Amino acid sequence: MLDEKAVLAALGKVMESDLGRDVVALQMVKDLQVRDSKVSFTLESKSPRFPGDQAIEAACRKAVASLPEVEEVEIRGTFEVTSAPRRDNRELIPEVKNSIAVASGKGGVGKSTVAINLAVTLARMGARVGLLDADIYGPSIPMMAGISGVQSFESEGGKIAPVRACGIKVMSMGFILQEDQPVIWRGPMVHQALRQFLGDVHWGELDYLVLDLPPGTGDIQLTLVQSIPLTGSVITCTPQDVALLDAKKGLRMFQQVNTQILGIVENMSWYECPHCGQRTDLFSHGGAKAAAAALQVPFLGAIPIDVEVRVSSDSGKPYMAGEHDDTPVGKAYLEVARNLTLQIKVQNHRSSQSKVSISIKR
Repeated sequence: MLDEKAVLAALGKVMESDLGRDVVALQMVKDLQVRDSKVSFTLESKSPRFPGDQAIEAACRKAVASLPEVEEVEIRGTFEVTSAPRRDNRELIPEVKNSIAVASGKGGVGKSTVAINLAVTLARMGARVGLLDADIYGPSIPMMAGISGVQSFESEGGKIAPVRACGIKVMSMGFILQEDQPVIWRGPMVHQALRQFLGDVHWGELDYLVLDLPPGTGDIQLTLVQSIPLTGSVITCTPQDVALLDAKKGLRMFQQVNTQILGIVENMSWYECPHCGQRTDLFSHGGAKAAAAALQVPFLGAIPIDVEVRVSSDSGKPYMAGEHDDTPVGKAYLEVARNLTLQIKVQNHRSSQSKVSISIKR
């Protein structure tokens, strides 16, 4: 006889390959209903649903349809991003599930461009996303997001409301100072400003807070890892040897302060001529992927050079805010975002499974 128990038994044979457990054990099956010969349920993924991610849904449909009394299967796809484990100092951003530091060992590798386009890509997939421009001395996110100039902030929940642009919440030092006004501060003032951007801003409920860090391994990086429990860091670099050398230093810094490396992104990986289609590796190619393998950290993807990325940034509309999913750059950003969310999903799952329970025998 067809009932919920039989349907769950069939679905229990469908594995979520990334996490290595079946969809029932992972509590991905919600709102299951069995009416006569029709079965309907919601399949809740643990990370945003990206284009082309229908394999597990197809497997569930096939498993249920194989039951002899089933004639119709209705599956509603949704997702609920998992949260990084809570630790001390979580009160600064209590409603943020995951915080991602986008860093680089040196300047000029396109780190801010990667940060904002990654944030926009995640938001377009339905995630709730914030972007903190943590480069106190040289904020560039306001120009890229099209919200340059001093802002008049509103109050929300007794805190400063972040500026909304391109589907994400944004905060930057650039909203407070004039464009040509330098920040001439010593370390303690920078430390205080960054903590205020975290704790005094009403970020609200976010799946991901992307933090665009300044290059190097200085005060801001240390303040960040001491202030909040980072989910992990993304290291951005270009393929040439000098950039990879500095990127490795940035990576080692995060490892020394016990911050997970979510992966490496190779930016400006190659250039494809729009006229003849010839590909040129301007800064070499594949160095970041090789470095990731040698350092035993994930490689998230390679992003090519495209003049439209520069034009979009200068005009205040991030490249991934436009209709570019089918371009080489668009496909690259989708791949990086997908791989990043996969790393976070797996890491959060492992953390939840590694909790140690202590029982006292009487």
